[in-house]
Amino acid sequence: MSALPDTETIETVTLPVTEAVTAEALAASPEETLPAVFATPFMIAGMERACAALLKPLIGSEDVSVGAKIEVTHMAPTPVGATVRCHAQFEKHEAPLYWFHVWAEDDQRRIGKGRIARAIVRSADLMARTV
Repeated sequence: MSALPDTETIETVTLPVTEAVTAEALAASPEETLPAVFATPFMIAGMERACAALLKPLIGSEDVSVGAKIEVTHMAPTPVGATVRCHAQFEKHEAPLYWFHVWAEDDQRRIGKGRIARAIVRSADLMARTV
């Protein structure tokens, strides 16, 4: 296993805001009135991807990183046509969790912030627990 991620490194995932990543697109029926703005689950997914990228050097050939805890606030709406950048910066390791400071920005402002924890587990062990 490699050393811990550098606390100064920032990983960024860029997401174009299309109709497919809006809250409106998540509605199960027309009766669910949700806005046509960037949806929180997609923001968190971008943040998780940035965290996972920072852990990549620590992942063995039989391992995978998984989300464990999320403490995130979505603070502002982003319209279709904008671009969102989700950032992650390694904070600390509290075994078995790797903690990251995360934030997201659109073309105008910061739209989300918080902390995410991930763990590194054996892929086979994870899949065995899906029964």
